[in-house]
Amino acid sequence: MLDKTTRSQNLFKNRGISLALIILTGSFAIAAPAQSEPVFTPDETESCVRQAYETSPGLSEHSVLDCVGRAAGACMMTPGGDTTIGMIECLDGEVGYWDARLNAAYAERMAIAKDQDSDTLGLRSAAASIEDSLRNMQRSWIIFRDASCLYEQAQWMGGTGGGPATQACHMHETARQALKLEGWWGQ
Repeated sequence: MLDKTTRSQNLFKNRGISLALIILTGSFAIAAPAQSEPVFTPDETESCVRQAYETSPGLSEHSVLDCVGRAAGACMMTPGGDTTIGMIECLDGEVGYWDARLNAAYAERMAIAKDQDSDTLGLRSAAASIEDSLRNMQRSWIIFRDASCLYEQAQWMGGTGGGPATQACHMHETARQALKLEGWWGQ
């Protein structure tokens, strides 16, 4: 007759072998809860900006700034978008959208500036280089944006909201600069 300890050891060993066989054969699966990825599309923001263009053909209205964050907000309503990491991903998606617009507008402005500078050079004008001014303005803006968003992050004193707040700052500042370079609020 087996003593109580030996029976417990055999039972434990048999259960361990059975569990190993179940796992190896795939009859039993341990399912970890799946974390959904938020879904970002720029549709909400693009639609809003298109409408702002239609209602302000002179690009003078500031209401276009209300469009900033629309797509990120819609993304945050998708599964996984309500977590800190999800919020950052959604905001980062819209930062990328505005950054692409900013880069396109900057390239277009730079091409125009080069043409204007070559025209004034032919006139032997003493005017400052538009190309250099544009480049210096953009470099200074990057420094301002980064400092502004670090300040925003500091307001959270190391809390988890600092990440989304920093991305939201980058989104708003990048959008403002992109819109300015696209000609909104021009002279």
